[in-house]
Amino acid sequence: MKCPQCAYVIPDEVKSCLNCGYSSNSPDKTVEERNSLFYEFAHFVDMVPRVERSVEPKFRNILSRVFRRHSELEAERLFIVGTALTTPKIREVKETWPKPWLFARVFLFALIAYLGLYVGVSLFQNVNFIPGLIIVGAFAVPFTTLIFFWEMNAPQNIAIYRIIYVVFIGGILSMLVALVFFDILKNNINPITIGIAEELAKAVTVIYFVRKLKYRYILNGLLLGAAVGAGFAAFETAGYALRGLISGSYHTLYTTILWRSLLAPGGHVAWAALTGAAFCMIQGDKHFELNMLIKPKFLRIFILAILMHALWDTPLPGIFPFGQLILMAASWILVFRMMRKGLKEISEKKWRFTYNPFEPSKI
Repeated sequence: MKCPQCAYVIPDEVKSCLNCGYSSNSPDKTVEERNSLFYEFAHFVDMVPRVERSVEPKFRNILSRVFRRHSELEAERLFIVGTALTTPKIREVKETWPKPWLFARVFLFALIAYLGLYVGVSLFQNVNFIPGLIIVGAFAVPFTTLIFFWEMNAPQNIAIYRIIYVVFIGGILSMLVALVFFDILKNNINPITIGIAEELAKAVTVIYFVRKLKYRYILNGLLLGAAVGAGFAAFETAGYALRGLISGSYHTLYTTILWRSLLAPGGHVAWAALTGAAFCMIQGDKHFELNMLIKPKFLRIFILAILMHALWDTPLPGIFPFGQLILMAASWILVFRMMRKGLKEISEKKWRFTYNPFEPSKI
C-alpha cells in the first residue's frame, strides 16, 4: 500500500513507512517523532529562530533506537545510501543528531561468531578455528565502531562498499607507510616517535582518500578517517594476537584480543577520524593544497592525536588500563564535538541554500 503522508510504497510486512515514518497504528504520534532511518527532527526545529537552535548531543536520544525492533528492510535500505541515485541533496539532509542502531546489531553478530570460534578452539581444540578467531576478534569492535560513524554521517554520500574499500586498502597502506617512517626512525624509537610515525602514516592515507571534493564535509572526514583507523587497528590487533599465540599461549591470545578490542574505539579509530575531520574542516570546498596542512585548525587536532597516542604507549607504572580509558573518554569527547561541528556545517549550508536557491547544491 501507499503511505498517506508521502505516497511511498510500503511493503506488506512493514507496519510503518520507511520514508517518513508514518504509522496508522500510532495516531497519537507526530510524523517528526516517527521519522525513518537515521534522523528525527526536534519539535521546535522549524519554529525556533536559527540563531537559537542547538545541535548539542543528547546521548539518550542518540542511542534511543538501539533497543527498538527493526525490520530487515530497514537494514537493507541503510546499505543502499551513498550511491549516485540515493545520495540526497544538501537541502534534503537533516542537521539534527542521527540515531544509529545498526552498529549494535553488527557487534552482536560479530560477538556470536567470535564465541562460536572460541568454542571450536577452547572446547574442541581444533586449530582450524584459530585464523577465524583472530580475524573476527580483531575486526569486531573496530568495524562496529566504524558502522557507528557511518550511521552518523548525515550527508549519506558515502556508500558502504566504499567504506569497506577504505578499511582494507587504507588500513594496509597506512601500515606500510608507518613501516617506512619506523625504518627512518629506527635508531630513535620511543612513545613519541611511535605516535608521530603511526599518526602521520594514517594522516597521509586519510588525506589521500578525503582530498576529493566529493567528500567535503566534516562528517565525511570523520567517517573516512575512522575507516582508515579501523583497518589499521584491526590488522595491528591480528598481528599482536598471532605473536601472542606463537610466543605465549591461548591465554595470551585471548587477553590480547580482549584488551585491544575493548580499547580500540578510543585509539586508532578515533584519532584517525579526528584527523580526517580536521582536514575536511580546513579544506572545505577548495581543492587540495599542501599549505592546508600547516593551518592551525588542522595542526592542533593532528598534534593532539599524536600526543594522545604517545601517552597511550607510555609505559608508566599503573597506567594500564585506567590511563587508556581516560584517553578513550577524551578522544570521544573530541569526536562528539567534531560531530556537532559537522551538523552545524550542514545547517549553515542549508541556510545559505535557503537564501540563495540558485546556488548549486553539491554533495
